[in-house]
Amino acid sequence: MKKIVLSLTALFAVAIGANAQDTPLSISGYGDAYYKYDFAKAQNIGTSFATDHNSMSLGMLGLALKKTTGKASFVGELSYGPRGAGQSIPDVAGQSFHIQNLNMTYAFTDKFSMAAGYFSTFVGYEVIAPTGNFNYSTSYLFTNGPFQNAGVKATYAFSPKVSLMVGAFNDNWNVYSANSFNGLSTIGAQLTVTPIEGWTAYANVLKGDVSGTILDLTTSYQVSKSFKVGLNAADFEAGKQYGGSNTIGADPVVKYAGYQGAALYLQNAFTDKFSLGVRGEYFASKNMTAGGNTFAGVTPKESVISATLSANFKAGGLTFIPEVRLDNGSFAQFVNDKGLATKSASQATLAVVYAF
Repeated sequence: MKKIVLSLTALFAVAIGANAQDTPLSISGYGDAYYKYDFAKAQNIGTSFATDHNSMSLGMLGLALKKTTGKASFVGELSYGPRGAGQSIPDVAGQSFHIQNLNMTYAFTDKFSMAAGYFSTFVGYEVIAPTGNFNYSTSYLFTNGPFQNAGVKATYAFSPKVSLMVGAFNDNWNVYSANSFNGLSTIGAQLTVTPIEGWTAYANVLKGDVSGTILDLTTSYQVSKSFKVGLNAADFEAGKQYGGSNTIGADPVVKYAGYQGAALYLQNAFTDKFSLGVRGEYFASKNMTAGGNTFAGVTPKESVISATLSANFKAGGLTFIPEVRLDNGSFAQFVNDKGLATKSASQATLAVVYAF
């Protein structure tokens, strides 16, 4: 009897060990640097990153850790440098680094999982990490949308082609912790559909009293082995502001403006080492009801059209990105090389990105 018990115990231990098999710790990272020349001889285009003119400058250094044990997994990503710190995440006093991602996931079944922590946002086409974008400069939609969301979310895969994520997130975007009065007051969801091989579409929503409401469509289609088409369209209405002289008691009375726009991405790989891509974007700032702010320099009731041509030359983990960009506004939101207001702005950038 004792032998039978010992045998069953050993068998159970083996089964548990097999179910909780560790995957190796994955360590990856990236870094980028750039030279940008703005033809107004000053920082002129208000989108994110690559802000320095006529300078060899750093973007960011990112280090990511991933680990899976059985049904549980972990992601942690740290960033150093202006692109991954003050230019994308609100500064935290005394920190020389910032957390891009820190989240844990548990897969209850093959179809259902839950995750909690700090996530790169699910909204939009472009990302903070330079390795995730074809163009080096970023769009107006990216700059004005969320970068990160902290909270808890659940994902269910109805089939290999359809899945749904719903979650509750902190009251505001890009913050490690919520205002205790508001808590996890932003609700988000993402419907993922893959109609055919090579085509994936994401319908996204984030809605909160403080953070505002953003409706976002992101899709990409690998038309052929070499040619890819992407689209991002969004509509945003900013949330209500709490505190200060703009409130009566606890009731917010100021509602900020919003924006809407769309960006089209066309990319073609001529060889495995050379690709060329164009991004065209239309971005408009809505009228505000009171108080308010501008979005990347685009004032209310005005708009901008942007065209960006980028090349990607690859050599191992290195990508060299020469890029030219032209923005044209419906009003004089830019300056020329004499410091006078003008409707158009242009810049050229040479960037190097390395991933490992």
